[in-house]
Order: sequence, then structure tokens, then C-alpha cells
Amino acid sequence: MKNLIFYRSLNSFLKQKFGEKVKKIPLDAGLSCPNRDGTKGYGGCIYCDSKGSGTGLYAEGRTLEKQVLYFLNIYKPKGFNKFIAYFQSFSNTYADPETLKNLYDIVFLDRSIVGLAIGTRPDCISQEVVELLLGYVNLGYYVWVELGLQTIHNETLKKINRGHTFEDFLEAYQLLKKFGLPVVVHIIFGLPGETREMMLETVKTLAKLQIDGIKFHALYIPKGSQLEVLYHQKQITPLDKEEYVSLVAEALTYLPENTVIHRLCSEARKEDLVAPLWVAEKREVVALIQKFMQAHQLYQGKNYNS
Repeated sequence: MKNLIFYRSLNSFLKQKFGEKVKKIPLDAGLSCPNRDGTKGYGGCIYCDSKGSGTGLYAEGRTLEKQVLYFLNIYKPKGFNKFIAYFQSFSNTYADPETLKNLYDIVFLDRSIVGLAIGTRPDCISQEVVELLLGYVNLGYYVWVELGLQTIHNETLKKINRGHTFEDFLEAYQLLKKFGLPVVVHIIFGLPGETREMMLETVKTLAKLQIDGIKFHALYIPKGSQLEVLYHQKQITPLDKEEYVSLVAEALTYLPENTVIHRLCSEARKEDLVAPLWVAEKREVVALIQKFMQAHQLYQGKNYNS
């Protein structure tokens, strides 16, 4: 069983690349999203919460500088010497290049910051954004872009009010890869109307693209989201824990061995959740995935066909 290494984790990848453990620190730059401000739509995707899947620290009045120092002060005493500044909340390429540069320049705040991770949407990637990011690469920082795809199925993207298509994703992905920028793709299991076969088709399609990294999420219902209304109307039934565990375990077998697994399960606090509550038990879910893979002799790349 390959020495019980079931998948290529982000922690092991970063340790191999930098020679020591590296910590990602989540940042909220106070940006918005074209699917919230009226450019594409209002209210965002049906599962979007008020924090834009981030910390919400900007809304609390903490500047980027204060956020960085806050996390450095937490993790440096715990033995971390290198950090990736992760622009997480909302769409972090959704502004003009000058504004974005002023935000990304936060990497210069402390020499322990060795890289940038930029979370955004496929329809917020442009040549100007790519050139800006390449500037940080040329300065020696490790940079990757996280694209929220969620699914390859356009009918599902329309149902969840995503505001972009799979073709939009492919265009952004190809532009980023043309200039050598690593791309991490976010997908969600349990979206309305999707079968197990559809979810795995998304993974198999991304495997053919040989994506650099992936984040798996389980669809959950945040309090105050549009999804909460549908849930109470019994139009949405979240995946149960066992089904999600088996899905992720199987999905990993279709991915190339060099694809970095950035996340196996969503992260949410119980107080922010309507359902399913098991999503708040991330460590348990990860342990169950590993246990399932061991029991069924599964590992990343086992069923990958280049």
C-alpha cells in the first residue's frame, strides 16, 4: 500500500519544496465578486455565506497588515518559519491591476512570507492579472491560483447561480498554464441534481487536464444562505458522511500522482451550519477517508489513465 501514503498532501509538497513545514495564513482583502455586485448577479452562489468562504476579518475592521501580523504572531511561536499568504475571501483578482498590486504587496511585510495563493473565479482571470502574478514569481515568490470551478456540468453551474461556465474555466486555466502558473481547482460534491457518476466525471476531466492541485468540498448549508431556504423546503438533501468519504476516496484514484491534494473536506464551524453537521468534524472525515482507502487498497493515481 505504498507505505500507507494514500495521496500527495499539501503539507508534504510544501515541506519537500521549501525544506521545512510551511503554513498558509488566510487573508480577507475586502474584495467583492461579480456575482454579488450586479456585474453577473446579486447574492452570489446559492451556497455563498456573508464571509465569502473566508475569515470575515476585513469586515471586522482588520487591515491586511493587521491580519498578517495576527497570524504570524500565532504560528511563529509554534515553530513555523515560512508562510504562504492566502487571499481567500471572495474573488481576489476582481479589481484593477494597481489595486491588486497594492494588496498583494503584503508579501513584503515579513521575510517569512515565501509565497502567494490567490483564490478567485475563472471569469476574473485576465492577461493583466497573469502578468501581475508573474512579477511576484520573478521576485522569487512561489505563486499559485485557486479557481472555483465546483463542477464541469453547465446545467449544475446554472442551478447554483455560479455565473460562469465550464468553458470559462477552461479559458482561464489555459491562460494561467500558458505562463506556467500552478492552478488549484475547487470542486464540490453533493451539488443539486448531481449523481455520483457526474461528480466523478468532474474529477476524471480535471485529471485529463493534469491540474496542479485540487480542493474537495462537501456541499453544506450555511446559515443565511439561499441554500438554507431550499433546504427547509426539502429541495436539497446533503450527502451523508459515509457517501462523501467513499466519493473522495474513489476520486483520488483517478487523479495523477503529482496532483497536490490541498483539501479533502470543507471547513465550517457548527455555529455557522444548518446541515450537515458532520462537515464541522474535518479531522474525523479526513481520518475516515484514509481508513476507507486503506481498507479498500486505494491510493491516488491507482485508476489514473493518462
